[in-house]
Amino acid sequence: MSTSLQPVYALAPGANLEAYVHSVNSIPLLTPEQERDLANRLFYHQDLDAARQMVLAHLRFVVHVAKSYAGYGLAQGDLIQEGNVGLMKAVKRFNPEMGVRLVSFAVHWIRAEIHEFILRNWRIVKVATTKAQRKLFFNLRSQKKRLAWLNNDEVNGVAESLGVAPHEVREMESRLTGHDMAFDPAADADDDSAYQSPAHYLEDHRYDPARQLEDADWSDSSTASLHEALQGLDERSRDILYQRWLAEEKATLHELAAKYQVSAERIRQLEKNAMNKLKGFIQA
Repeated sequence: MSTSLQPVYALAPGANLEAYVHSVNSIPLLTPEQERDLANRLFYHQDLDAARQMVLAHLRFVVHVAKSYAGYGLAQGDLIQEGNVGLMKAVKRFNPEMGVRLVSFAVHWIRAEIHEFILRNWRIVKVATTKAQRKLFFNLRSQKKRLAWLNNDEVNGVAESLGVAPHEVREMESRLTGHDMAFDPAADADDDSAYQSPAHYLEDHRYDPARQLEDADWSDSSTASLHEALQGLDERSRDILYQRWLAEEKATLHELAAKYQVSAERIRQLEKNAMNKLKGFIQA
């Protein structure tokens, strides 16, 4: 098959993206019969050359999908490369008995890899972590192409369609409109712009007398509670905790097992029980 003659470098878009797109568009598409034959060879006989031909024949589809994410400010070549990873995962999992074409099966995997790449690289701080937040992120991004700030009706409509609370829509909208900022001003920043960095307007409470007094009081109270809780343990448990957590040179389970002539597992159980007693006493 002609696709088997295509160079391997076609899998990796480089600096010349136009040449890459031209290269993958020149790879012939597979007929249903060819695709079924290759899928059977891969699925039943682990034929890696069949997998390679299936991937190469669908690279143009990855380019098509990646173009729909051009508005995120990320390099098109990177989006395509991530989509290629998703395509290869789809080919590996494709079952010819499902009765669908590979392109229909692969689109989920391609988009999933591109989505993950966008969420990792769109901001320094992740804007979406849960499944609902990810769905909300991409839905709001598509609406932002035609809307400024959402009004109440639009917020409620989005919240209802995605099954989230309206305040979550507002929060995600604010994340989308924000931008990354360094904590300290740039080395070449002048006085007029340096004051805008967080280092100049965020409060430093470390030297607040009230905060220092509160921290010292909390530390003294915690230390007193810990010593009181330790006195409530038997001598062996107290020694195990001291040797395992407080001593300058901490003892191993086997060293304590030899000292008390029990197994290392028994020392571990005694340590766990003693820790639970301490937590219960301190939290009471």
